[in-house]
Order: sequence, then structure tokens, then C-alpha cells
Amino acid sequence: MIPERIFSAASIRYTGTMEPDHIDQITQTTLQHYESTAQEFFAGTIDHDVSQNIAALLDAIKAGGTPAPFRLLDLGCGPGRDLKKFRDLGHEPVGVDGSARFVEMARAFSGCDAWQQDFVHLDLPAAHFDGVYANASLFHVPSAALPDVLRRLNTALKPGGVLFSSNPRGDNVEGWNGPRYGSYYDYETWERYLVAAGFIAVQHYYRPEGLPRDQQPWLASVWRKI
Repeated sequence: MIPERIFSAASIRYTGTMEPDHIDQITQTTLQHYESTAQEFFAGTIDHDVSQNIAALLDAIKAGGTPAPFRLLDLGCGPGRDLKKFRDLGHEPVGVDGSARFVEMARAFSGCDAWQQDFVHLDLPAAHFDGVYANASLFHVPSAALPDVLRRLNTALKPGGVLFSSNPRGDNVEGWNGPRYGSYYDYETWERYLVAAGFIAVQHYYRPEGLPRDQQPWLASVWRKI
């Protein structure tokens, strides 16, 4: 995950091959960047306010009739900032991240369990979570791998469970942004991926709040498992 204030979109459509071994190479290159900058990342994001996103997930779970505390998966938990917030709110969160350093930091900072798993090789318990919180994380998944990743998240949710995602929006391009790979979708394309994976739309909005649309590079959306 990356902080909203330092986001810079990729501008080149990716045209290379997308065989499984190439997807793994893309993922590992991105993770190596986070491994090498983990402490700087933590310092740069610890005070970032994502309360709007946290509320969007929790409110949607409540609206579905699920009683608290909620069993939550923080996908791309990073050093554990939001994982700790969910715990402080009385819920039962677990983190998952592909970076070993982030997993170590998340456990120490939040006091929660965290699992080291690459997004394109997720191994999650079925029908286990009330909600999945994917804040600034799913956009790192190459488009060729995204349908399978979303299906795995759907399977991990209980019936009626909620997926929250926040991704930098774009014109359906993907490629390298420095040492990190990203896929940048508009809402209509993102919706097609989610619907195909077995979700229905709850709401979407753009961030940061209170700015003109051309100054809101982030697309946040909430989805319910059918």
C-alpha cells in the first residue's frame, strides 16, 4: 500500500507477456522495493488518515446484519497501522502481506496476527471473514492475475461479507511506476472485475475528500459477496 499524498500514476500500457512465472517476477520485484524501504514507508504513512475507508467497510458489514466484533482480513497490511486501528475498535483483524519485513513490523506494532502471503498465491480459510480491507494494495496485482485473486477473496468471505478496496484510478493501463508495478482502472472496468468474481456493488467514492475530481486520484469502492 502507498500513501495517497505520494501517488504518481503510471502512464504506459503494459504490453509484455503475462505467463505465471512473469507474474511472479513482477510481484517479487514490487515486494523487494517494500522490503528495502519498510522503515521509511512506515514513517511516511503512520499518520495518514484513512478513517473514511475504515468506516466504509465497517458500516457495510453492519448494514448486512452482522453483529460485532467483526472478523477482518487486512490485505496488504503493511507495517500494521490499520490493523491496529481495527483491533482498537474491538474487532478481530488478521493481516496479510507479501513482505516479510512488513509482516514482522505489523505483528509488533498492532499486536495482531499477520500472515506472509503473496497476493497471487493467497491461501485463505474459506467463509471465514466478515470483511476484507484492501487499502492501496490490490492495484499491485497484474490484470492477468486479478480474476483469480478476487475469487480467492470472495471464497474467504462469509456469505454477505464485504470487500473494501481503494486503488489509484486511471484509464485501464498497467505498468511500472518506478520499482513498483501497478494496474490503474476506471470504475466501470473495476466493477466488471468485481461482478465477475461474485460481488455486487455497495458504493464507491473518490479521495481525498473535498477536492475537485481531477485532484482525487484514488477510487474507493465497497462490494458485497453474493
